[in-house]
Amino acid sequence: MIIGLLTVNITLINILAQQKLKKVYSIVMDTKTFAIITDIHSNLESLNQALKIIHERKNIDQIICLGDCFALGPEPEKTMSTLKNIPKCIFIRGNHDRYLLEKLWEEESPSLEGMDPNDPICKAIVKNEKWTADLLGPEGFDFCSKMKISHREIIGKTLVEFSHAWFKRDDKPPSVKEAINWKNHVKKLHPKIKNFVFMHGHVHVPRHQIIDNLTILCQGATGLPFDRDQRGSVAFLKIWDDKINWDVHRYDYKKDITSAQLEKRKPPFYSNLMNTIKLASIRNDI
Repeated sequence: MIIGLLTVNITLINILAQQKLKKVYSIVMDTKTFAIITDIHSNLESLNQALKIIHERKNIDQIICLGDCFALGPEPEKTMSTLKNIPKCIFIRGNHDRYLLEKLWEEESPSLEGMDPNDPICKAIVKNEKWTADLLGPEGFDFCSKMKISHREIIGKTLVEFSHAWFKRDDKPPSVKEAINWKNHVKKLHPKIKNFVFMHGHVHVPRHQIIDNLTILCQGATGLPFDRDQRGSVAFLKIWDDKINWDVHRYDYKKDITSAQLEKRKPPFYSNLMNTIKLASIRNDI
């Protein structure tokens, strides 16, 4: 009889514990903090510093990488190894990741984002894509092929869409009009949503626009900023109680090591990349 009572009590305790856990879990689902890296371009020094900052933060629920991981940088192999060791990271495919999959350099007249195929800069970038792909090999091809086009999450009554540029394309982010049309379309599918967030990378400069209940965000770039600020960037997006907190952390890293690696390995387009690291802007005229 005593054993029977003990069994019943233990069962009740387990049920109560499970109910308590479910309640806690439901609360957690209404609050989420994302850490975002983007446009690394195999700048390993900057990536490592970004990951250190993320590690030092508490209560990060999800790390998301918004693409352009490898091309136009000095250390694609080590960058891939580092990225593969990030636990449960969600990877979004960028246009440069797509170029590796498409083997852009095999086309008769390869063009990049509308550039003239005969432009020496276009030719140099295409050569860099092949150089990067050769170093990454089949493992890199497999890694890029598993990336997502976009990623959507609903936290409470806030919907967040992550993309490299735009879910319809990867080489141009949405205009305000396109983003509003996207919000209106998604609202029909999710009528209970109150807030909409669209996050992208690609442009390498910060963006923070709020139009009514729509927020458009871009942190800039982790590895190759274009906003004349040489520092890398990692961003933190926290959503709770239908509130949105956007925190872009700019940080210094050992740019001299990145430049030294570019000088040592001399990938195609490397002199232009060294200027970009130095000036944090596109300067192909130097």
